[in-house]
Amino acid sequence: MMRDVVRIGNASGFYGDRFSAVQEMLEGGELDYLTGDYLAELTMLILGRDRMKDPATGYAKTFLKQMKENLALALDRGVKIVTNAGGLNPHGLAVALRELAAEQGLDAQIAFVSGDDLAKRAGELGLGTPLTANAYLGAFGIKTALTRGADIVVTGRVTDASLTVGPAAAAFDWKHDDLDALAGAVVAGHVIECGAQATGGNYAFFTEIPMGHLGFPIAELRADGSSVITKHDGTGGAVTVGTVTSQLLYEVGGPRYFNPDVTARLDSVQLTQEATDRVAISAATGEAPPNTLKVSLNHLAGLRNEITVILTGLDIEAKAALFQEQFEAALPQRPAELEWRLVRHDRTDADNEEQASAVLHVVARDQDPAKVGRAFSNVAVELALATYPGFTLTGPPASGSPYGVYEPGYVDAALVEHRVTQPDGVTVRIEPSPLAGPPTYDADDPAPEPATDWGPTRTVPLGSIAGARSGDKGGSANIGLWARSDDEYAWLDAFLSTERLKELLPEIAALDVHRYRLPNLRAVNFVIEGILGRGVAEQVRFDPQAKGLGEWLRSRHVPIPERFLD
Repeated sequence: MMRDVVRIGNASGFYGDRFSAVQEMLEGGELDYLTGDYLAELTMLILGRDRMKDPATGYAKTFLKQMKENLALALDRGVKIVTNAGGLNPHGLAVALRELAAEQGLDAQIAFVSGDDLAKRAGELGLGTPLTANAYLGAFGIKTALTRGADIVVTGRVTDASLTVGPAAAAFDWKHDDLDALAGAVVAGHVIECGAQATGGNYAFFTEIPMGHLGFPIAELRADGSSVITKHDGTGGAVTVGTVTSQLLYEVGGPRYFNPDVTARLDSVQLTQEATDRVAISAATGEAPPNTLKVSLNHLAGLRNEITVILTGLDIEAKAALFQEQFEAALPQRPAELEWRLVRHDRTDADNEEQASAVLHVVARDQDPAKVGRAFSNVAVELALATYPGFTLTGPPASGSPYGVYEPGYVDAALVEHRVTQPDGVTVRIEPSPLAGPPTYDADDPAPEPATDWGPTRTVPLGSIAGARSGDKGGSANIGLWARSDDEYAWLDAFLSTERLKELLPEIAALDVHRYRLPNLRAVNFVIEGILGRGVAEQVRFDPQAKGLGEWLRSRHVPIPERFLD
């Protein structure tokens, strides 16, 4: 008999998230499914390097340790587990889990989803010669595994939301043409995929909610795709329209949110505070999915080394210029890339030495170890007694280390062999959605002309009334801002144009920026192209994943109508 509601919890938002969360979620209350998201663009590079050393690895070992402690508990509670911890080797993780179950005398049916790994076919697919190449698969492989009796489903690279969509599709037997229901599950999955970010983590207005040991989120899904986001009773944090809005804006682009099974319209979504720690999500609209799959490509780009020196007191810029001139002149071989950054933390007439100091970074990148190794970093040491006054290094000289670069690719979905392998060895091929077609991309939304005279203003931080959430999207980043009343949103929407954003964040002045409106969420989202270069693994930017970009924007002073402040 089909259930009215299926409860899907999440216990991991990244590889390294709270280890005890699996046990906490299993013991904390009723669940039907428990998901775990372990993969990110950087994680795929890390797993790729692991696999180079040992082909038997390539999966998230933490998950295996969590199951060693909690597999019996999950089976006893009747909770099925879905995870992308398989990484680059879902088959290897499935085998390890079967061995673990046998050691513990447990009857656990373990299936795995594969076909996302395109590294061996990258050349023929026009993707070059990357270290890793993984297509983002959809949810119907997970659905098939669950409907065929799996207790645990291990996947490689699926979209984060698919970890939620698959169980819901299995519970309610959704088909490819159930677009609105699939879209609702995608939205719910996006909310819970990053764990405690939905319950108060990284929340702009964190001072307004109870924090401490945050609980992990749960999505209660219904057959029509509507949901309620909640958490176990007695856990820390909060589930509010604000925390859910914040997570909905995380790492998204325009109103159309592409997934392999459906294109979810974020601009259709409506949020309602149903009760304490219960936010209802409704009215999600689905469109046909794209006929291409995004591919995460990671390349080993060479070696990198970095030196940081401290500059204290007077003549900071002159000291930096002197060191740069001396350093470059003394290099035995110049690296292919040499990047200098002077960061001014210093204050005039400071009360302590740290506040009187700035830092100067120099980063070298090259394929040749000789150009970025100890011969590079030793130059700084050799200048110690022959350069500006007060010279100090923040660390000893080091050899260069490998670094990678990320880029997205796209392939025809029909060329990807999405497969599910059951415990009995039977493999099922999952065909792409028959409704898939060319994607429709959203046009930029310029700021509307102000329609209201808001009266006198006061210059205060933008974050006095606006929340923000930012994050990386490969080499780009997004900043989503939202307001908490209709009037505040009307003002924010008209005030914060692309041009104004560039004035407030001078680092992005020369970059391409896209602006999108999400009125139902009282939100506006910006995508900043190229701010992160070639991805987090290549970046030496102060905030390489743009996690603090939104908070920087909130700290900028702007003229806000006094009526909102009083």
